[in-house]
Amino acid sequence: MSYVTPIVLLNIRICQSHFTIKASVIPTMDASSSCPQWKYDVFLSFRGEDTRNSFAAHLYDALCRRGIHTFIDDSKLRRGWCLEELVKILESKTSMEEVLPIFYNVDPSDIRKQKGEFGKAFNGLVKNLKGEKMERVKIWKKALTQAANIAGEDSRNRHEPTLIKKIIEEISNKVFSRYSSYDNNLVGMHSCIQEVESLLCTVGIIGICGIHSIGKTTLADAVYKKISHQFECSVFLENVGEDFRKQGLIGLQKKLLSLLVDDGNLNIKGCTSIEGRLCWTKVLIVLDNVKDGAILEFLTANQDSFGPGSRIIVTTTEKDLLISHSVKYYEVRFLKKDEAMEVLRHYSSKHELPKDDSMELSVRIRNYAQGLPLALKVLGSSLFRMEKLEWRSHLDKLNSCPHPEINQVLQISYDELDYKSKNIFLDIACFLNREDKDHVMEILEACGFFPICGIRTLLDKSLLTISNSKFEMHDLIQEMGMEVVRQKLSW
Repeated sequence: MSYVTPIVLLNIRICQSHFTIKASVIPTMDASSSCPQWKYDVFLSFRGEDTRNSFAAHLYDALCRRGIHTFIDDSKLRRGWCLEELVKILESKTSMEEVLPIFYNVDPSDIRKQKGEFGKAFNGLVKNLKGEKMERVKIWKKALTQAANIAGEDSRNRHEPTLIKKIIEEISNKVFSRYSSYDNNLVGMHSCIQEVESLLCTVGIIGICGIHSIGKTTLADAVYKKISHQFECSVFLENVGEDFRKQGLIGLQKKLLSLLVDDGNLNIKGCTSIEGRLCWTKVLIVLDNVKDGAILEFLTANQDSFGPGSRIIVTTTEKDLLISHSVKYYEVRFLKKDEAMEVLRHYSSKHELPKDDSMELSVRIRNYAQGLPLALKVLGSSLFRMEKLEWRSHLDKLNSCPHPEINQVLQISYDELDYKSKNIFLDIACFLNREDKDHVMEILEACGFFPICGIRTLLDKSLLTISNSKFEMHDLIQEMGMEVVRQKLSW
């Protein structure tokens, strides 16, 4: 069963001798779910062809351009909202709902007191009523008064584009502020989001870096959803590295511009076209999984092609790309123990395991994953539905045989290394993990592996860290390296 929540936008106006009541509702929610399942951000309904082709059309277009998922009624649906529906909207209002009346070419006090031209039209409707319908008049008047008493927008003597812009900003602030509150993927990321936002307050372009599967894309997406409503145009481009490989820089620029200006038939001429179309537009751009320095070179050299206040976020596994182009960055860390347990509670709550068994399983998964979100997700989603003997067996097996799904993702970073760097990585994984770094460097130098640049590569890809003058690998990264060697030996 569904019910409507939480923002209702009402446009009440006079059209000849009858009322036009336009309402938009945000959004629908499944009552059986613990968190909202959004279908629409805004439900836009109205009465009158004059409104359809003017104010309503412009408002709908502005909502969609801002990324607010909007439903608008079509010719197949009954148009308009009667007074009874206004009553229902106000009666069904809950603590999650907010109401924003828009008084379109009508004085709110005329609505409140049913006077003036509005009063004449209302009285004209009332005088034709009989019987039971006449008993509803007091309820209608109460609803009209209640709607008029809510702080809203008055369109009289207002520049319509300015009014629509103000409405969009208000709705955006209310809609987008709710999304992150219900996202189970954001456990342990709220402080990360704040740090990324702080970086964005100081510079126009920032990077988010870390190993594959650490949560870079999830973090960038969360920030994007939280702040995109503050920009005139916004775009989130996934897997940019692959697009660049197939289409080159010009192809990527064309795709970016076409999405920002909503035009698929562009004749683009590099950064000149971008500057010509967007130099006065405040944009938010997220480029996910950037691998090539040419993209960062273009972005850093052409920041002025976008309007004042524009922001660009780049996610990458290549920290050296960010450093070499003087881009400030946030490096995503592994989850802490308590954060990992919170992630696992999301999965354990779906299954009725005995409390002690659930705790044992959670602790073992946490210890194995060591804060890697992908491992927590993969193991949590599969093991909690198993019987105790089965999940114990699976966990014991992981001690000698890495999980293929986790290993496959982690190995992407290894596959991107050059031959010498691969040898360094495998030697450390198999023999030199947690050994004194100076001693390791001497060994690698003697092997002719050029360890100074090779170690830097491993550090930049977050495949290796230095702690207390020792090289250290995350256990799952080390396992991945050892599995690479096992596979080679089995050929």
